[in-house]
Amino acid sequence: MKNISVVAIGGGTGLSTVLRGLKGYTPNLSGVVAITDNGGSSGVLRDELGVLPPGDIRNCIIALSDNESLMSRLMQYRFGGNGTLTNHSVGNIVLAALTNMVGDFREAVRLVSEILAIEGKVLPASLDNIQLIGIMEDGEEIIGETNIVKSGKKIKELKLDKEDAKGCEEAIEAIEKADLITIGPGSLYTSIISNLLINDIRRAVYSSKATKVLISNVMTQPGETDNLSLTGHIKEFDKYLSISTIDYLLLNVGKPPEEIEKRYESEGAQMLINDLDYNAYNFEIIEDALITLIKDRDGKQKIRHDPARIKKWIDIIVNKMESLDR
Repeated sequence: MKNISVVAIGGGTGLSTVLRGLKGYTPNLSGVVAITDNGGSSGVLRDELGVLPPGDIRNCIIALSDNESLMSRLMQYRFGGNGTLTNHSVGNIVLAALTNMVGDFREAVRLVSEILAIEGKVLPASLDNIQLIGIMEDGEEIIGETNIVKSGKKIKELKLDKEDAKGCEEAIEAIEKADLITIGPGSLYTSIISNLLINDIRRAVYSSKATKVLISNVMTQPGETDNLSLTGHIKEFDKYLSISTIDYLLLNVGKPPEEIEKRYESEGAQMLINDLDYNAYNFEIIEDALITLIKDRDGKQKIRHDPARIKKWIDIIVNKMESLDR
């Protein structure tokens, strides 16, 4: 086990994958989670109870817990049927209930983390109730992460409805003290850039002396990054945080089985095209087959980053950092 301080920034399934890979790697591990989700169970609880979206937070807590334990499986249990609780997970409801009980979302997250005895910390990027605003290429402004993605329009720019939103102090402190920061993988705009729209978070990442690793996405995302190549992803990222701050780019070169790739294509997603000019950037590029297949609740195979592969390369980077320090 290393004693270095590692902060992973992102949201959605991407961040929970990184945290799952790094669980137990260091006792000083923190996940900084995007809090702009307004869809599904999280969106309903946000609208009805006024709490911050709990879904991505819940997934990250589970990623750092013993996910085979009864309590972890219970927190992930999702109600079926056609009633009021349909599609709500127990964990989302528990986080919402605790927030109302103690009056503080951060404290609710801490309590659930304590109940599950997680290895590390899960920190919301902000404790402000904020919404994404997408400025589309045709000039229309669309409010809400889900509405932006569903619009089918190309995103020109993102901003928050509260430009003065404050970053979570504990998250900022973790970033400032970090030895290594990972960013991504995850939805480019709604899981990665949404964190960087919070001025305190962006400034902390930019000024941090930590080694910074950008983990590239594997696929494009329908409604968000349609037809956007690797270079396109990097140029969009650079608008919100200078790409010059990145030390390493972790890049997938693996291919899924053809039938799965075709299924993704039929759903509007494609493998990310690598059109990168390797001489145009100062970061070191690490190429590896980073993907694995997992089954979702319906038994459908999904392409995901492999937590073990991510851990392998983070360990190599950390060892390189330590050798340079010596």
